[in-house]
Amino acid sequence: MTRTSVGRFVSEAARARFLEAYDRAMELWPGPRRELDVDTGYGTVHVHHYGAATGEPIVLLHGHAGHPSNWYPQVAALGERHPVYAIDTLDDPGRSVQRAVAAGSAENAEWLGEVLAGLGLERVHLVGMSYGGWLALNQAIRGPERLASVVALDPGGIEKVPARFYLHMVGGLFGMLAPRRLRPAVGRLLANPALSAPREMIAPLMLAMRSYQPGSRPPARPFTDEELASIALPVLVLVGRRSALLRPRQVVGRVTALVPGVRAEVVERAGHGLNLERPELVNERLLEFVGSRR
Repeated sequence: MTRTSVGRFVSEAARARFLEAYDRAMELWPGPRRELDVDTGYGTVHVHHYGAATGEPIVLLHGHAGHPSNWYPQVAALGERHPVYAIDTLDDPGRSVQRAVAAGSAENAEWLGEVLAGLGLERVHLVGMSYGGWLALNQAIRGPERLASVVALDPGGIEKVPARFYLHMVGGLFGMLAPRRLRPAVGRLLANPALSAPREMIAPLMLAMRSYQPGSRPPARPFTDEELASIALPVLVLVGRRSALLRPRQVVGRVTALVPGVRAEVVERAGHGLNLERPELVNERLLEFVGSRR
């Protein structure tokens, strides 16, 4: 299945309500923070910038239906020695405005490459979570020219999306109906950190569920053995032990066998949202990996 339409809000009023909540969520980031817009052949892509004036840039790609505030536990640590850019990906509710369908792997590599070029970034460490991990690995395969390395956190594209992942999403929605005091316990049971995340971060997600009509984006396409073997960049893959998306042992085995020189690790006491569940560990692994690429 390929994409045939772009996502949109049901009304301008709904979009305005969402963006108000989105802006409040972005206050979870440290300041000062800049906001940039980059025009591409597929639409205008919104980008948040924070951090050091020097150092190799780190570019962040959030997961499906997410937004850049999801990276709030990482930004201060990464930005201490690196410029940090978080992209509001096309096909998701946010401040990016999509105007053309990005139908497949080549098109997604094209618009992301245009964003990096538009920002004037020549050598970046590309970090993606979930679907963002798929985008990052896809860029390493199809548009690696501006990349120094790739970090994929519980990424799509290594295995076919299992039915349990959709059940996990439904369980999380029902968990949101639990009394607030009980949500952290439910979140630990389901390995769903969103249930104990700051309400500012969750509010845009809940609004988008009611008022955003996504385009016909299919699940992340599994990469072939040949595609993964073609990656010629340093790659770090972190997988949550309790991931609802991936089978940790099988994923580590596949990427280790195929991606030259990959580092792969299963993160204990973490599910699919490991950057929220184990932020200190993720930050430590990420900074050590990026530092070793100099």
